[in-house]
Amino acid sequence: MAILIAAVGLFVGYGAALLGSREVRYLTRAGFEEIRILKGRRPLAEVIRDPAVDDATRGLLSLVSEVRDFAAAIGLDAGDTYTTYTDVGRDTLLLVLSAAPKDCICAKTWSYPIVGRIPYKGFFDARMAEREAGRLDAEGLDTYLRPAGAFSTLGWFNDPLLSTALTRDSMELASTVFHELAHNTLFVKSAVDFNESFAQYVGYRAAERYFLARGDSLTARRAVDRWGDERVLAGLYHQLVERLDAFYATRPAGAALDSGRVAHARWLREQLEGPVGDSLRTYRIGEMADRPINNARLVGLRLYRTRLDLFEQWHARYQGDLVAALRALTALLAEAAGDEAFARLEAALEASG
Repeated sequence: MAILIAAVGLFVGYGAALLGSREVRYLTRAGFEEIRILKGRRPLAEVIRDPAVDDATRGLLSLVSEVRDFAAAIGLDAGDTYTTYTDVGRDTLLLVLSAAPKDCICAKTWSYPIVGRIPYKGFFDARMAEREAGRLDAEGLDTYLRPAGAFSTLGWFNDPLLSTALTRDSMELASTVFHELAHNTLFVKSAVDFNESFAQYVGYRAAERYFLARGDSLTARRAVDRWGDERVLAGLYHQLVERLDAFYATRPAGAALDSGRVAHARWLREQLEGPVGDSLRTYRIGEMADRPINNARLVGLRLYRTRLDLFEQWHARYQGDLVAALRALTALLAEAAGDEAFARLEAALEASG
């Protein structure tokens, strides 16, 4: 999920003379939205007891409370995250923008305090997001706007559970909670692909453990299968990016660039409708096979699917003991930054044989 660049302190002190700056306006809007979210918080236990809350929502909120407590018990830094709830009053809270050149899988990045450089930008204002996407489109970039139902402030605030994060799928809801708490537990500056991929691993493997502890082996199995599908898709998109990198290295332009991208979209469709699609257990291919090549979309997809097999190897190294695996990985990556995170993980796995 997205990391929110929204702390009040990020825009306090810029000064009235700078309020015409697009970036300051963006940070100011983010700050005000975060204040609104925090002001709207209600204790989760209070909402669960509220007779005005429907039974379905009460059940989902109770699940979140149980998952949060379980996360703390297995070593995740739960803190006060998700002890409160905010109904944001709409079905989409945040839009996340990614951008990349049409001839390179090279993410446009934005730089901010605390988190470093990140390859996306989150917007609470849909019109502001669309204007920014339009501006980047006019520069000739691929752009991709997607909704995000949850985000993390990395423990800087007592993040409430947002109404936009509630899904009727109990496995996905549990994995979302574990995913966000994973960001509180381990965060590597300027390494968004590592952080999101790590959180994917934690999300599904912790969900497996949680549902097994509840005696729900079917839902636990679905969490394992979804994690397996994520690794399959990670491998597919890695192949696609390698093929595109080789193609872009020939410096195609104009019609050659367009036709080459169409050819690669055809190859992707063949894989999704063939061997890759046949191996997936929880995903339906549907419209996935019909999407044109969009480098910004690929950047966004790969953030959550970068070298996932390394995390699974790490999990296996600790015989599936998630608690031990998390403790060791957190120690391994102390004070790491950027590409160093994956390098340390890979080196540790190689050293262990």
